[in-house]
Amino acid sequence: MKTRITELFGIQHPLLLPGMSWISTPELVAAVSNAGGLGILATGPLNAEQTRDAIRKIRTLTDKPFGIGATLMMPGATENAKVALEEQVPVINFSLGKGDWIVKQAHAYGGKVIATVVSEKHAKSAEKIGADALLVTGHEAAAHGGDVTSLVLVPAIASKVSIPVIATGGFADARGLVAALALGAEGIAMGSRFATTSDSPLHQNTKDAVVNHKEGDTLYGNNFDGLYARVMRTPASIKAMKKPMGFIKAALLSVKAAKIANMPVSTVLAGLVVQFDKVRLLSLFGAATEKIQAATVDGNLEKGVQFIGQTQGLIEDQPTVQELVDRIMDEAKTLSEKLNTLTASN
Repeated sequence: MKTRITELFGIQHPLLLPGMSWISTPELVAAVSNAGGLGILATGPLNAEQTRDAIRKIRTLTDKPFGIGATLMMPGATENAKVALEEQVPVINFSLGKGDWIVKQAHAYGGKVIATVVSEKHAKSAEKIGADALLVTGHEAAAHGGDVTSLVLVPAIASKVSIPVIATGGFADARGLVAALALGAEGIAMGSRFATTSDSPLHQNTKDAVVNHKEGDTLYGNNFDGLYARVMRTPASIKAMKKPMGFIKAALLSVKAAKIANMPVSTVLAGLVVQFDKVRLLSLFGAATEKIQAATVDGNLEKGVQFIGQTQGLIEDQPTVQELVDRIMDEAKTLSEKLNTLTASN
């Protein structure tokens, strides 16, 4: 299948693995890229040295295009993005910040840039600074989706920009891929679906929980990490979502989270001081790290909180990445032929 996304990134299939902390590791990134999609490394838990090591490890596992993600509002993200530019990573996906400098430097060596957006305003801004593609994140998505569902958000943005759109939030199979193409997107990103493949490092307990949960078994709110986020409904997440964490506790836990992620505490504190109005948000975000790691890495859903999309209701098995990609592309072809037959009969 050829779309502007496959042509832009030099990949076989319009399927992307978004950067998910402790899940989108070099091994899973390479597995998706080797299967013909585009894997994007999560750099949130990494410092600059670890990011460089991860990029170089990916290159030992695949000779296919890949990318890295950078959430620019977070401490350490700018340094990680600079490492990616130095290493001339083929694709850089930035979010929650101004990425004009990334676009300029990536284009200098032939790299491509994806901007993650949740609104028309941000989409147009990203296009204006030269982003090559948009990762449009709908309300159904795991973690930090937008206020508008993908069914509306994707065509709304796709009709107002000239650069290609990648839809994410509510996409996990061939039906989602074909639907996204009909909505004006030219590819999809599947976080929850790739996270539950056998190649994923997500803890087995959590993978099994995803398979057993339904589409309605999620919670959405901003009391967990300071941003509106979607998580798996569990006793721990219900408690975490009930009320905002106190600032002092959040600040202390953010320092602890920095240590867990092997990031210098001074870097975190510097990030908190630079913009006082973001202190609370950054503190909450950092404080959530421990709970996310407990669920994702340790499989502890009694104490941990797992980001998950509503697509968990569509996930019923744990195939390899290659099996999943092959299945989706085969079924998408069949679905497209069926739709062509239906329209031709009228």
